[in-house]
Order: sequence, then structure tokens, then C-alpha cells
Amino acid sequence: MDPQMQYSVTDSVATVAIRHPEKRNAMTAAMWRALPPLLAESAGDPAVRALVLTGAGGTFCAGADISTLRGSPEEAQGLAVRAEETLAAFPKPTLAAIRGHCVGGGAQLAAACDLRFAEEGALFGVTPAKLGIVYPASSTRRLVSLVGPATAKYLLFSGELVDAERALRTGLVDEVLPEGQLGKRVAEFTRTLVSRSQLTQAAAKEFADGRTDRDAHWAGQARASGDTAEGVAAFLERRQPRFGWSVPTSG
Repeated sequence: MDPQMQYSVTDSVATVAIRHPEKRNAMTAAMWRALPPLLAESAGDPAVRALVLTGAGGTFCAGADISTLRGSPEEAQGLAVRAEETLAAFPKPTLAAIRGHCVGGGAQLAAACDLRFAEEGALFGVTPAKLGIVYPASSTRRLVSLVGPATAKYLLFSGELVDAERALRTGLVDEVLPEGQLGKRVAEFTRTLVSRSQLTQAAAKEFADGRTDRDAHWAGQARASGDTAEGVAAFLERRQPRFGWSVPTSG
């Protein structure tokens, strides 16, 4: 099967699976190019309330396909950054489900997700120093925001791989699951996500990512939506809330 980004939607959760089994799901230029429009389509789909990024088979992503760097490394890096930034800007909750290697460009994509769940045995690495590549400023800042400057420097300076336990300890991942339990936990957690208020999630995502000019906007959205009244009523009536606000399909 040709390298590709596989896409499906089940129970309001979109899944994007990186598939390039011959090279441990390394990203080709075509795969980098395919991701932004796929994400844009998913962001505009009202049936999608959360997105999971994962790797097909037993590994997440071994990075960029090195053969793509022989022509223009700058162009290849630009494609990766565009895909990463589009993923980071996705307006609904995103979760990376990680097995096996999560290295290089794979680590970039995982870091651009809101949350990262990993299976025991997963390995993480940020490896531009092995190739003499200057890691993008935006990607470096995102990594620092997750793990702090000292661990970011450790990863970037050395290019060494770290295990899931160390990734959890440093904040690179949020949960580590026993072998065979990752899929079950991701399904359970995304069911929780899709049951919650999209209004709360969208505002929290912007604020957590550093947006400082939208307080009035979100206050207005909350007043107009009626979600707070519905949430309180549902709590008092001991039923599941029926939140009405959803992420706009355009703009």
C-alpha cells in the first residue's frame, strides 16, 4: 500500500492514521501535504467533536522520510511546519495515540496535539542534531512549553531517544498505558471528550495556547449559547447535558 494518511470518523471522533509501513510510518512530502486539507475538512465537519492522530500498525511515526531531504531540506521542513501548525490550530480537542517510535517529525506532530497518550515501550526523540538541521523556532517553542527548556535542550542537543516513563515524567506525554490497553483508554477518554461542552473546550484551548485577546468574545459566546444554563440544569436533574454550541464550520 502506498504511503498515506488514513481518515475515518466513528462516534464523533475523527481518526487520522499515518501509514507507511515500509519505513515505520515515516512522512513523505505527499503525506505532509495531505495533512492540512484533511484537517481543514475535519475541522469543518459538525459531526466531528475530537480528533485522534495515530500510526498504523505498531509504531507512531519515525519522522520524515529522509529521502525527501536530498532535494530541498528547506522545502521539506516547510511542509512539516505547515502540517504541524495546522494540527496545533485545529479547533477541537486532539489526542496523539502513540505506540513504538515517535521520532523527529513524528514528535513534532505529537507535540502539536493537545494531549499525548502512549503505550509502554514507546520511544521518543527529537533528532535534527543527527542531520545538521536547524529545528524550527515554532517547533522549539512548542517543545519548550511541554517539557521546559532543560529537557528540550537535552532532546535537541543529543537527539537521543527516551522511553515512555521518562516522557511522562518530563511532561512530553500525559498518560502511559500497559501494552494492549492504549486503544481502550483512548476510546474511553474520547467518549468523555465528545460528551463535554465544545464551548468550554474551544475557549480553554485558545487560552491555554496563549491567546489573550478573546475574553470578551468567549463571554459573549457563553451568554448566547445557553450552555451554562443547560449544564447546571442537567446536573441538578441528574441527566446528561445537551449542549448546543458547536465550533463554527467556517471562519
